[in-house]
Amino acid sequence: MPRIPFHYVDLRTFAYATEDEKRVEQALRELLPEDADIDRVENVGHHGDRIVILSTRIETADGMRHVLDRLADLEGLDRVLAELDERIDEKCALFLRLDKQAAFGGDIRLGDGITVRAKVEAYPAKKDAAVENAHETLERLEDGNEADGSDKRAGADGSGD
Repeated sequence: MPRIPFHYVDLRTFAYATEDEKRVEQALRELLPEDADIDRVENVGHHGDRIVILSTRIETADGMRHVLDRLADLEGLDRVLAELDERIDEKCALFLRLDKQAAFGGDIRLGDGITVRAKVEAYPAKKDAAVENAHETLERLEDGNEADGSDKRAGADGSGD
């Protein structure tokens, strides 16, 4: 299994006219490495209200490791594990929705507000392989092991070399 079994992780949230954009950005940053850039796109809703879309793509191993470490704190990780078949699509993308208000307070839990889409590495690129890879990774998070899946034993293939 790859050290970080994702090609990238996309995170996105909306700051509505009734919300403080800086607080919404702070909620998103709870999941991100410090140096992550956030793209900002201003849009207009159906009734003419301002909507700001804040998004980022994490593509580095260290960045994805940071996001996974934050997801290790996810309340309801066992639920995500049980629902992986429904949370991964045919294009091997894993979807989570996180509570924006809780993230602003430093808590990571399922809810509305922040969308996480992670492209799972799978060879061959089939849903079943993606579910298996994601399951192994998230199970390690739940067990409190390292997110990168590194094997500290000499010779991970059992040879001791």
